[in-house]
Amino acid sequence: MHREWQLQKAKGNFSQLIKEAVSGDAQVVTVHGKPTAVIVSAEEYARLTRHRTKLSSALLRPDLAAEDLDISRSRDAGRDIDL
Repeated sequence: MHREWQLQKAKGNFSQLIKEAVSGDAQVVTVHGKPTAVIVSAEEYARLTRHRTKLSSALLRPDLAAEDLDISRSRDAGRDIDL
């Protein structure tokens, strides 16, 4: 769950905004009611921006660690349609 902050409130309560982001909740900063920025923890940012290696590249590099690969599979069953 995230919390929205107006820019002025975010400035005045910056310490609280950071504490909440570090606790795992993304913090959305708005300007004139429009979402403008999102504050997340450094850990979450690193997770979101880490380089993902393709399987074909890993097979060509046997020194690559298994945890560097993202081999997760979506369990999404699709959507229901009317026939």
